[in-house]
Amino acid sequence: MAEKLNDRSALDPLLAQGWELVDGRDAICKTYVFANFIAAFGWMTRAAIWAEKLGHHPEWSNVYKTVDVTLTTHDCGGVSDLDIKLAQKMDALAE
Repeated sequence: MAEKLNDRSALDPLLAQGWELVDGRDAICKTYVFANFIAAFGWMTRAAIWAEKLGHHPEWSNVYKTVDVTLTTHDCGGVSDLDIKLAQKMDALAE
């Protein structure tokens, strides 16, 4: 089971990359905007494969070329190292 982050400075690199803290809960979020629906859905497919490999799944929604992502680890009730790993992978896939 993942453990909730104690050292919040681990989030600093993600915050510098456009991730934000979610008001009212221990989670991070980011909005990705792609060229079109196909690009957005393709990215979601690649991200889903990594989420499955990590055993950690995002809360996300897609409208046309925009994907809103929220990450938190439900098992520990907040942000964990799994969220950081998945966020980093999502950013790399979006480059």
